[in-house]
Amino acid sequence: MNFIIQFVNSLTSGGGAYQFLNHILNGISLGSVYAIIALGYTMVYGIAKMLNFAHGDVIMVGAYVCFYTFGALRLPGPLAPLLAVCAAAAVCTLLGVTIEKLAYKPLRSAPSLAVLITAIGVSYFLQNAALLLWSSSPKVFPNFFVLRTVDASGETAVLRSIQFGSLSISFVTIVTIVSCIVIMLALTWFTGRTKMGKAMRACSEDKAAAQLMGIDVNATISLTFAIGSGLAAIAGALLCSAYPNLVPTTGSMPGIKAFTAAVFGGIGSIPGAFLGGLLLGVLEIFAKAYISVQLSDAVVFAVLIIVLLVKPTGLLGRTIREKV
Repeated sequence: MNFIIQFVNSLTSGGGAYQFLNHILNGISLGSVYAIIALGYTMVYGIAKMLNFAHGDVIMVGAYVCFYTFGALRLPGPLAPLLAVCAAAAVCTLLGVTIEKLAYKPLRSAPSLAVLITAIGVSYFLQNAALLLWSSSPKVFPNFFVLRTVDASGETAVLRSIQFGSLSISFVTIVTIVSCIVIMLALTWFTGRTKMGKAMRACSEDKAAAQLMGIDVNATISLTFAIGSGLAAIAGALLCSAYPNLVPTTGSMPGIKAFTAAVFGGIGSIPGAFLGGLLLGVLEIFAKAYISVQLSDAVVFAVLIIVLLVKPTGLLGRTIREKV
């Protein structure tokens, strides 16, 4: 009841509408990051039928590579951030393929529990490797998305947001939302129109039948890990630009929440991952703003439980009937 009263008061008070819109935009921005990460989860599960719980730590590796590449380049303008993100995507793509080859491919026909335990082991390995390589001291991630202008006096001013009255929209928010939409549309086109995308869909339906039709299942699964890990690097750069504290455990909670978003929307569905990520982000921001910062995660997971009790396959998931 207190939540409802606080929510109504915020809308009716002066500036309450702008505050509400700010929460909506922040939620969509955070949800867009979750959606990009969830797309990696949902692709791997849709093709390989496995949950890669090391995916969150690939985000962390991408953020570190991006951080150190940006610091080493020192190029003017937007070139340094762009090259840093490309370098992070390349490293994470290679890392994702390596993890699949060394850790998951030998367990292709193993019980799902063995794969799950291996994924958790890979996650802890990446976290401890990052701890040894980069130490546990927090790094302050640079904000890539700023606009530098020169005023009449010749001094350089740094703009981080656009103002519309009392409404402030940061450049990070704009870039994150646009990136998420472009990635989701590109993946939808790729899986629906390209030869390799159709091979992925065939493998998700029946790997044995796809192999009989001449599809290289191993190469298809490796490509899926490569795409998902590359997306994780982009998500890491976007996440740390908005929340600049970078430590070896940075990707753990966003990875869990992105998996929650994938399940929420219907794991295995690209539009479902997109929708689940956005809804989860908005829900988390509203829970922090109107209920409690400490209880926001509990509220998010409680809503997930309720949704799955009503619709076990998620919002856009489809029920698969098995013949016996």
